[in-house]
Amino acid sequence: MKKTASAIMLILGILISMVGLATLAGGAAASVVGSAQGDGYLTSGTARLAVGSHALTSPRLDAVGEGVPPRLPFDVGTLRLRATSAEPGKEIFIGVAPQEDVERYLSGVHHSELLEVDSRPFRAEYRDIPGTGTPEPPAEQTFWSTSASGPGEQELTWDLAAGSWEIVIMNADGSLGVDAQVQAGFRSDLIMPAATGLLVGGAIALALGIPLLILGAVGLGRHARQRPRGPAAPPPGYGPPPGYGTQPGYAPGYGTQPGYAAGYGPSTGYGPPAGPAGAVPGTPVPGPLGAPGAPGAGASPVPGAGAPGIPAVPHPGAADRADQAPYPARLFGDLDPALSRAMWLVKWFLAIPHFIVLVFLWFAFLVTTIVAGFAILFTGRYPRPLFDFNVGVLRWNWRVAFYAYAAAGTDRYPPFTLARTDYPADFEVDYPEKLSRGLVLVKWWLLSLPHLLIVAALSGATWTWETEAGDLGTTYERATGPSLLGLLVLVAVVALLFTGRYQRPLFDFILGINRWIYRVLAYTALMRDEYPPFRLDQGPADVLPTAQEPPRREPPAQEPPSALP
Repeated sequence: MKKTASAIMLILGILISMVGLATLAGGAAASVVGSAQGDGYLTSGTARLAVGSHALTSPRLDAVGEGVPPRLPFDVGTLRLRATSAEPGKEIFIGVAPQEDVERYLSGVHHSELLEVDSRPFRAEYRDIPGTGTPEPPAEQTFWSTSASGPGEQELTWDLAAGSWEIVIMNADGSLGVDAQVQAGFRSDLIMPAATGLLVGGAIALALGIPLLILGAVGLGRHARQRPRGPAAPPPGYGPPPGYGTQPGYAPGYGTQPGYAAGYGPSTGYGPPAGPAGAVPGTPVPGPLGAPGAPGAGASPVPGAGAPGIPAVPHPGAADRADQAPYPARLFGDLDPALSRAMWLVKWFLAIPHFIVLVFLWFAFLVTTIVAGFAILFTGRYPRPLFDFNVGVLRWNWRVAFYAYAAAGTDRYPPFTLARTDYPADFEVDYPEKLSRGLVLVKWWLLSLPHLLIVAALSGATWTWETEAGDLGTTYERATGPSLLGLLVLVAVVALLFTGRYQRPLFDFILGINRWIYRVLAYTALMRDEYPPFRLDQGPADVLPTAQEPPRREPPAQEPPSALP
């Protein structure tokens, strides 16, 4: 399948699936509402509305619209209002009338219009309309469509009809200062039929959209797949700890990232350890473990000595070797040595096209991950085209994050592609030939929970605490932020603005946090069964230094006894 056709299918599949999902969610919500309604009303909580004017009016209620018969053969909806004066024994009035009649009645009268009501915490906003006139008692007017007046709780019901209407709450004598407890309710015979229609429509849209989305993702995943390469050796002096064998499903070694020299970017500032390709002339270089003359190959090194100029590293045990094992999801980031001092101020704006595309790609990522989960559950394999597509989405997201907000490590604009390029930020995940069928049920939520808590602490959004006081409309909110990762990036770019330098240790730490996040993403997205390590591998390249064998102490040679004279 051609790449253009795959992209079109993916776009159509995403759009149709998103509409279908929204319609399905609306149908489900309407079903819940209709079931809760029963033969009664859906009732709101009681709210206290208080104004210092003669009357409180609602905004216009365009119930059905112009040109529609005032009464329909079915119940469009019925509104129920209950109101009680906050002052015991005081009579209150509630009524519904055409908007023109209400405006004529309250013309020149000081009254208030309710604009907006927030439920949590409760807060009402009003528009004050000044006036000097005194209204006639509202119950004596004849233009009300329905009304109720008297002491205690008053209730009215009104069948929605065409036209513009207003609800009015007043003191029964029209005096100043309206203070009432109000509750609203609603019922309609159209809720359940509408819910059924939404559910059916959403299901049809998903039945059409998801196959298109999957076919498009499969086609793009095949185009994004890397060309097959033979096993590549790790950079000199780097690799898994001694004695640690390759885990099932791991690539035999690390490949070389495009544009990188053996795992090092052109401007990282870190050269590979001294080895045969870069050794100082005349300096002895230790060979690999097990090689002739290397530690552990039968030679007797000097006790406590390591490589020339490098202290010996204690030999880890089996548990330590497992903890230090390279994870098969690798993140790279190469710091641009010529970063602009102030371009980071507008990168978030320049990256808006990427943000829009990523919204749709992440939706496709969620759908393809669910499909892949079922495939793993029944076959034990992650479909390779979907795997390559999802890795491409993570790669795309990391490029944009590295450019704009999660590192700000380059001024080079990210490419619009899922495939690997020579961009200075990249992400790779080794394809697993076999995955556990049982783990797919628990690893994305239960097993990953410790990591998700840590990731939330490292990259979570602003924390907010909220308390409500007992008096009307008073609330106290406190918030603190940004996240730790956002704070570190902010410190780095502000230092760049004033000094012209991006602090290398800070960059390494930021890359370590991002590396942890993306390992957890790969694990929770069912791409690997190996549990992510609890470690912060800092630096631009995701490689581990090789630990050397501990020096072995040889028993001192005993001199032969000297011959007695």
